[in-house]
Amino acid sequence: MDLYQELILEHSKRPHHAGLREPFGAEVHHVNPTCGDEVTLRVQVEGTGPDAVVRDLSYDALGCSISMASTSVLADEVIGHTVAEAMTTHEAMRTMLTSKGADAGDEEVIGDGVAFAGVSRYPARVKCALLGWMAFTDALHQAGIDTTSSDTTSSTPTSSDTTSSTPTSKDES
Repeated sequence: MDLYQELILEHSKRPHHAGLREPFGAEVHHVNPTCGDEVTLRVQVEGTGPDAVVRDLSYDALGCSISMASTSVLADEVIGHTVAEAMTTHEAMRTMLTSKGADAGDEEVIGDGVAFAGVSRYPARVKCALLGWMAFTDALHQAGIDTTSSDTTSSTPTSSDTTSSTPTSKDES
């Protein structure tokens, strides 16, 4: 087993930041209809626009090791960072995962996310790895954060491109 496989298994068995916490600004539930992976994700953001800071990201997930581990990595990579930084990380992760093996990822940008580079060669697993990331951007939108004004490109797929979702604001839960 190589280091990346071990890293994915470690994040899957002992996911970081798992468990739904309060306070939160928005909550979403996404399902990968292809395999049945699910994630309920909450985000707490302080401020507005690209300079807003992701103060917390918590989640409850059921699914394969790739889905669980990728959401754990997501939490590690975005908590404490600005939305602009988080969206740069999101875009780098999405680009790597949809590259069909052409992009090995940049550890300086996506941290442990580089462990998922091999997933890009398996199209059915790409949706598993992107589930939490798509839920994150959806939760930011539900929280009223404009992610398009950050330094990322506008080619980021919407959550409906990869998953089905059920948004819930804190007021509705």
